[in-house]
Amino acid sequence: MPLFLLPFPVIDPVMVHLGPFPIRWYAMGYIVSLILGWLIAARLAGRDSLWGVVPRPSPRSLDDLLVYVAFGAVLGGRTGYVLFYNLPFFLQHPLEMPQVWKGGMSFHGGLAGAALGAWLFARREKIPFFSVADLSCSVAPIGLFLVRIANFIKPELWGRPSDVPWAMIFPGAGPLPRHPSQLYEAGLEGVALGVVMALAVRAGAFRRPGLTSGLFIGLYGLARIFSEFFREPDPQLGFLFGGATMGMILSAPLVLVGALLVVYSLRRARRAADHLTAEGR
Repeated sequence: MPLFLLPFPVIDPVMVHLGPFPIRWYAMGYIVSLILGWLIAARLAGRDSLWGVVPRPSPRSLDDLLVYVAFGAVLGGRTGYVLFYNLPFFLQHPLEMPQVWKGGMSFHGGLAGAALGAWLFARREKIPFFSVADLSCSVAPIGLFLVRIANFIKPELWGRPSDVPWAMIFPGAGPLPRHPSQLYEAGLEGVALGVVMALAVRAGAFRRPGLTSGLFIGLYGLARIFSEFFREPDPQLGFLFGGATMGMILSAPLVLVGALLVVYSLRRARRAADHLTAEGR
Protein backbone atom coordinates (compact mmCIF):
# COMPACT_ATOMS: atom_id res chain seq x y z
CA MET A 1 0.00 0.00 0.00
CA PRO A 2 1.35 3.49 -0.81
CA LEU A 3 1.96 5.88 2.05
CA PHE A 4 -0.51 8.40 0.63
CA LEU A 5 -3.71 7.83 -1.30
CA LEU A 6 -5.92 10.31 -3.07
CA PRO A 7 -9.54 9.79 -2.01
CA PHE A 8 -11.82 8.88 -4.89
CA PRO A 9 -14.29 11.75 -5.34
CA VAL A 10 -17.53 9.81 -5.21
CA ILE A 11 -19.96 11.53 -7.59
CA ASP A 12 -23.42 10.27 -8.43
CA PRO A 13 -23.16 8.80 -11.97
CA VAL A 14 -26.63 10.23 -12.61
CA MET A 15 -26.20 13.92 -13.33
CA VAL A 16 -29.88 14.82 -13.01
CA HIS A 17 -33.28 13.14 -13.00
CA LEU A 18 -35.87 14.43 -15.44
CA GLY A 19 -38.92 12.86 -13.90
CA PRO A 20 -38.43 9.09 -14.16
CA PHE A 21 -35.59 9.46 -16.68
CA PRO A 22 -32.01 9.59 -15.33
CA ILE A 23 -29.51 11.67 -17.32
CA ARG A 24 -26.08 10.17 -16.71
CA TRP A 25 -22.73 11.92 -16.95
CA TYR A 26 -21.70 9.41 -19.62
CA ALA A 27 -24.60 10.34 -21.90
CA MET A 28 -24.10 14.03 -21.15
CA GLY A 29 -20.45 13.71 -22.18
CA TYR A 30 -21.56 12.57 -25.62
CA ILE A 31 -24.27 15.22 -25.91
CA VAL A 32 -22.09 18.15 -24.82
CA SER A 33 -19.15 17.03 -26.96
CA LEU A 34 -21.36 16.83 -30.05
CA ILE A 35 -22.82 20.29 -29.43
CA LEU A 36 -19.47 21.93 -28.69
CA GLY A 37 -17.83 20.15 -31.61
CA TRP A 38 -20.62 21.32 -33.92
CA LEU A 39 -20.30 24.95 -32.76
CA ILE A 40 -16.51 25.04 -33.10
CA ALA A 41 -16.55 23.20 -36.42
CA ALA A 42 -19.03 25.75 -37.79
CA ARG A 43 -16.66 28.58 -36.88
CA LEU A 44 -13.69 26.79 -38.44
CA ALA A 45 -15.63 26.01 -41.63
CA GLY A 46 -16.53 29.67 -41.98
CA ARG A 47 -12.94 30.96 -41.90
CA ASP A 48 -11.64 31.21 -45.48
CA SER A 49 -8.08 31.89 -44.31
CA LEU A 50 -7.81 28.39 -42.83
CA TRP A 51 -8.75 26.60 -46.05
CA GLY A 52 -7.43 28.59 -48.97
CA VAL A 53 -8.83 27.05 -52.15
CA VAL A 54 -9.67 23.69 -50.54
CA PRO A 55 -13.42 22.93 -50.76
CA ARG A 56 -15.07 22.36 -47.39
CA PRO A 57 -18.53 21.98 -45.87
CA SER A 58 -20.56 25.13 -45.46
CA PRO A 59 -21.32 26.11 -41.84
CA ARG A 60 -25.02 25.64 -42.54
CA SER A 61 -24.55 22.04 -43.73
CA LEU A 62 -22.88 21.03 -40.46
CA ASP A 63 -26.29 20.42 -38.91
CA ASP A 64 -26.59 17.41 -41.19
CA LEU A 65 -22.96 16.38 -40.64
CA LEU A 66 -23.65 16.25 -36.90
CA VAL A 67 -26.44 13.75 -37.49
CA TYR A 68 -24.34 11.60 -39.84
CA VAL A 69 -21.33 11.49 -37.51
CA ALA A 70 -23.37 11.04 -34.31
CA PHE A 71 -25.30 8.06 -35.66
CA GLY A 72 -22.16 6.58 -37.15
CA ALA A 73 -20.20 6.97 -33.92
CA VAL A 74 -22.92 5.40 -31.75
CA LEU A 75 -23.65 2.50 -34.10
CA GLY A 76 -19.98 1.88 -34.82
CA GLY A 77 -19.00 2.21 -31.17
CA ARG A 78 -21.55 -0.35 -30.06
CA THR A 79 -20.77 -2.71 -32.94
CA GLY A 80 -17.06 -2.49 -32.18
CA TYR A 81 -17.64 -3.30 -28.52
CA VAL A 82 -19.82 -6.30 -29.40
CA LEU A 83 -17.33 -7.70 -31.93
CA PHE A 84 -14.01 -6.97 -30.24
CA TYR A 85 -14.69 -6.96 -26.52
CA ASN A 86 -17.59 -9.25 -25.62
CA LEU A 87 -18.79 -11.28 -28.62
CA PRO A 88 -19.41 -14.60 -26.76
CA PHE A 89 -21.70 -12.84 -24.25
CA PHE A 90 -23.73 -11.06 -26.93
CA LEU A 91 -24.08 -14.22 -28.99
CA GLN A 92 -25.77 -15.74 -25.97
CA HIS A 93 -27.78 -12.57 -25.24
CA PRO A 94 -28.49 -10.99 -28.64
CA LEU A 95 -31.31 -8.80 -27.32
CA GLU A 96 -28.73 -6.84 -25.29
CA MET A 97 -26.75 -5.78 -28.36
CA PRO A 98 -28.71 -2.55 -28.94
CA GLN A 99 -28.98 -1.69 -25.22
CA VAL A 100 -26.27 0.98 -25.27
CA TRP A 101 -27.60 2.55 -22.06
CA LYS A 102 -26.12 -0.37 -20.15
CA GLY A 103 -22.63 0.68 -21.24
CA GLY A 104 -20.13 -0.80 -23.64
CA MET A 105 -18.74 1.35 -26.45
CA SER A 106 -15.54 1.00 -28.46
CA PHE A 107 -13.67 4.07 -29.64
CA HIS A 108 -12.19 2.21 -32.59
CA GLY A 109 -15.62 1.09 -33.74
CA GLY A 110 -16.95 4.59 -33.17
CA LEU A 111 -14.13 6.03 -35.27
CA ALA A 112 -14.98 3.67 -38.14
CA GLY A 113 -18.67 4.52 -37.86
CA ALA A 114 -18.00 8.26 -37.75
CA ALA A 115 -15.71 7.96 -40.78
CA LEU A 116 -18.46 6.17 -42.68
CA GLY A 117 -20.94 8.88 -41.71
CA ALA A 118 -18.49 11.58 -42.85
CA TRP A 119 -17.98 9.77 -46.17
CA LEU A 120 -21.72 9.53 -46.80
CA PHE A 121 -22.12 13.21 -45.98
CA ALA A 122 -19.21 14.21 -48.24
CA ARG A 123 -20.66 12.15 -51.07
CA ARG A 124 -24.06 13.78 -50.66
CA GLU A 125 -22.58 17.28 -50.57
CA LYS A 126 -20.12 16.51 -53.40
CA ILE A 127 -17.09 17.73 -51.47
CA PRO A 128 -13.79 15.93 -50.77
CA PHE A 129 -13.98 13.36 -47.99
CA PHE A 130 -10.77 14.59 -46.35
CA SER A 131 -12.18 18.09 -45.95
CA VAL A 132 -15.02 16.63 -43.89
CA ALA A 133 -12.72 14.22 -42.03
CA ASP A 134 -10.18 16.94 -41.21
CA LEU A 135 -12.86 19.23 -39.84
CA SER A 136 -14.35 16.41 -37.74
CA CYS A 137 -10.97 15.28 -36.38
CA SER A 138 -10.06 18.83 -35.38
CA VAL A 139 -12.86 18.87 -32.78
CA ALA A 140 -12.89 15.17 -31.84
CA PRO A 141 -10.61 15.61 -28.76
CA ILE A 142 -13.47 17.46 -27.05
CA GLY A 143 -15.51 14.27 -26.98
CA LEU A 144 -12.55 12.14 -25.92
CA PHE A 145 -11.88 14.41 -22.95
CA LEU A 146 -15.49 14.57 -21.74
CA VAL A 147 -16.18 10.85 -22.14
CA ARG A 148 -12.98 9.90 -20.28
CA ILE A 149 -14.02 12.19 -17.43
CA ALA A 150 -17.40 10.43 -17.45
CA ASN A 151 -15.58 7.08 -17.28
CA PHE A 152 -13.83 8.37 -14.16
CA ILE A 153 -17.04 9.57 -12.53
CA LYS A 154 -18.96 6.35 -13.21
CA PRO A 155 -16.34 4.80 -12.30
CA GLU A 156 -15.18 2.33 -14.96
CA LEU A 157 -12.10 1.52 -17.05
CA TRP A 158 -9.87 2.12 -14.03
CA GLY A 159 -6.15 1.50 -13.99
CA ARG A 160 -3.89 -1.30 -12.86
CA PRO A 161 -2.82 -1.67 -9.21
CA SER A 162 -0.13 0.85 -8.30
CA ASP A 163 1.72 2.43 -5.39
CA VAL A 164 2.09 5.89 -6.93
CA PRO A 165 1.13 8.73 -4.55
CA TRP A 166 -1.92 9.62 -6.66
CA ALA A 167 -3.33 6.08 -6.74
CA MET A 168 -6.98 5.65 -5.82
CA ILE A 169 -9.21 2.87 -4.54
CA PHE A 170 -12.11 2.76 -6.99
CA PRO A 171 -15.53 1.55 -5.85
CA GLY A 172 -16.13 -1.89 -7.30
CA ALA A 173 -12.48 -2.46 -8.22
CA GLY A 174 -11.39 -4.25 -5.06
CA PRO A 175 -9.23 -3.08 -2.16
CA LEU A 176 -6.06 -2.26 -4.13
CA PRO A 177 -5.14 1.33 -5.05
CA ARG A 178 -4.98 1.85 -8.79
CA HIS A 179 -3.84 4.27 -11.45
CA PRO A 180 -6.58 6.79 -12.35
CA SER A 181 -5.99 5.83 -15.97
CA GLN A 182 -9.19 7.53 -17.12
CA LEU A 183 -7.57 10.85 -16.20
CA TYR A 184 -4.38 9.91 -18.04
CA GLU A 185 -6.45 9.28 -21.15
CA ALA A 186 -8.42 12.49 -20.67
CA GLY A 187 -5.15 14.40 -20.50
CA LEU A 188 -3.47 12.71 -23.46
CA GLU A 189 -6.36 11.96 -25.81
CA GLY A 190 -8.33 15.05 -24.89
CA VAL A 191 -6.15 17.95 -23.73
CA ALA A 192 -2.79 17.16 -25.37
CA LEU A 193 -4.29 15.95 -28.64
CA GLY A 194 -6.67 18.91 -28.66
CA VAL A 195 -3.74 21.33 -28.35
CA VAL A 196 -1.97 19.61 -31.25
CA MET A 197 -5.11 19.82 -33.38
CA ALA A 198 -5.54 23.52 -32.59
CA LEU A 199 -1.90 24.30 -33.43
CA ALA A 200 -2.07 22.26 -36.65
CA VAL A 201 -5.22 24.03 -37.82
CA ARG A 202 -3.73 27.41 -36.95
CA ALA A 203 -0.60 26.50 -38.95
CA GLY A 204 -2.65 25.75 -42.06
CA ALA A 205 -3.28 22.00 -41.85
CA PHE A 206 -6.68 22.33 -43.53
CA ARG A 207 -4.87 23.51 -46.68
CA ARG A 208 -3.28 20.05 -46.90
CA PRO A 209 -6.21 17.59 -47.08
CA GLY A 210 -5.66 14.53 -44.91
CA LEU A 211 -3.00 16.09 -42.68
CA THR A 212 -5.30 16.87 -39.75
CA SER A 213 -6.92 13.42 -39.99
CA GLY A 214 -3.53 11.71 -40.13
CA LEU A 215 -2.23 13.60 -37.12
CA PHE A 216 -5.34 12.84 -35.11
CA ILE A 217 -5.48 9.12 -35.97
CA GLY A 218 -1.75 8.51 -35.47
CA LEU A 219 -1.37 10.49 -32.27
CA TYR A 220 -4.51 9.00 -30.78
CA GLY A 221 -3.10 5.54 -31.48
CA LEU A 222 0.14 6.41 -29.70
CA ALA A 223 -1.68 7.99 -26.75
CA ARG A 224 -3.98 4.99 -26.38
CA ILE A 225 -1.14 2.47 -26.54
CA PHE A 226 0.75 4.40 -23.87
CA SER A 227 -2.32 4.65 -21.64
CA GLU A 228 -3.00 0.92 -21.98
CA PHE A 229 0.17 0.22 -19.97
CA PHE A 230 -1.63 1.76 -16.96
CA ARG A 231 -5.20 0.66 -17.67
CA GLU A 232 -6.66 -2.59 -16.35
CA PRO A 233 -7.63 -4.81 -19.29
CA ASP A 234 -11.28 -5.74 -19.71
CA PRO A 235 -11.96 -8.66 -17.35
CA GLN A 236 -13.59 -10.82 -20.02
CA LEU A 237 -10.47 -10.51 -22.19
CA GLY A 238 -7.53 -9.98 -19.87
CA PHE A 239 -4.07 -9.78 -21.35
CA LEU A 240 -3.58 -11.19 -24.82
CA PHE A 241 -0.36 -12.48 -26.36
CA GLY A 242 2.84 -10.92 -25.05
CA GLY A 243 1.01 -8.91 -22.42
CA ALA A 244 -0.78 -6.85 -25.06
CA THR A 245 -4.34 -5.65 -24.56
CA MET A 246 -7.15 -5.36 -27.07
CA GLY A 247 -6.80 -1.58 -26.96
CA MET A 248 -3.14 -1.85 -27.97
CA ILE A 249 -3.90 -4.25 -30.81
CA LEU A 250 -6.67 -2.06 -32.21
CA SER A 251 -4.59 1.12 -31.84
CA ALA A 252 -1.40 -0.11 -33.52
CA PRO A 253 -2.90 0.06 -37.06
CA LEU A 254 -4.07 3.61 -36.34
CA VAL A 255 -0.46 4.71 -35.85
CA LEU A 256 0.49 3.26 -39.23
CA VAL A 257 -2.56 4.66 -41.03
CA GLY A 258 -2.02 8.08 -39.45
CA ALA A 259 1.64 8.16 -40.50
CA LEU A 260 0.75 7.16 -44.07
CA LEU A 261 -1.91 9.87 -44.24
CA VAL A 262 0.53 12.54 -43.03
CA VAL A 263 3.14 11.49 -45.61
CA TYR A 264 0.52 11.33 -48.37
CA SER A 265 -0.84 14.76 -47.48
CA LEU A 266 2.55 16.47 -47.35
CA ARG A 267 3.72 14.88 -50.61
CA ARG A 268 0.49 15.84 -52.33
CA ALA A 269 0.84 19.43 -51.13
CA ARG A 270 4.45 19.51 -52.30
CA ARG A 271 3.53 18.20 -55.75
CA ALA A 272 0.82 20.85 -56.02
CA ALA A 273 3.29 23.57 -55.05
CA ASP A 274 5.85 22.31 -57.58
CA HIS A 275 3.15 22.29 -60.25
CA LEU A 276 2.21 25.90 -59.54
CA THR A 277 5.87 26.90 -59.61
CA ALA A 278 6.34 25.21 -62.97
CA GLU A 279 3.28 26.98 -64.37
CA GLY A 280 4.61 30.29 -63.10
CA ARG A 281 7.75 29.83 -65.12
